[in-house]
Amino acid sequence: MTASRAHRRRPSPSLTRGTDHDSPTGRPWTGESARTAPVASAAPAEPASVSAARALRVVVPAQPSRASGVRRMVAEQVSYLRLPAERLDNAVLAADELFANAVRHGSPDAGDMVTVSVEVRVTVADHSPDLPRHRTADDADESGRGLAIVAALVDDWGIAPPDPGESGKRVWFSLEIQGAS
Repeated sequence: MTASRAHRRRPSPSLTRGTDHDSPTGRPWTGESARTAPVASAAPAEPASVSAARALRVVVPAQPSRASGVRRMVAEQVSYLRLPAERLDNAVLAADELFANAVRHGSPDAGDMVTVSVEVRVTVADHSPDLPRHRTADDADESGRGLAIVAALVDDWGIAPPDPGESGKRVWFSLEIQGAS
């Protein structure tokens, strides 16, 4: 276990259920039934989440304050896979890093939206054509570790072109689910 993983023994307090004013809708999180619609594209004005074989796709404002809601959505959706707690934590942390990168580097304009999808893998899409790149952060740097964190936590990750008709890119990661009970 790496040092960055050693301190994460319990789920983050931000993953507990209840009212979340930073959720994409600004309303309390609802149960599974709210996420059991056929897969469809989400309208930017009112984020929509969907689930057809436990798939989720939601469009959220590209704002740092929305990160806790994204973490909660990913945690809830990935929990259906019945992964060990450490793997679930890894998925949530990696999704958080990708969302933070999309907000900071891929969505510079006010009003930009970010799409988060959880299928067999988690995908975060933004409208910037600039590709993510690994950096070597100094100890005093406040940023520059996101992709290294993602790479350390997940089984595979990569970059994909945007959906047809969209601009930007999609950054994704996957976790092996073999042995999940």
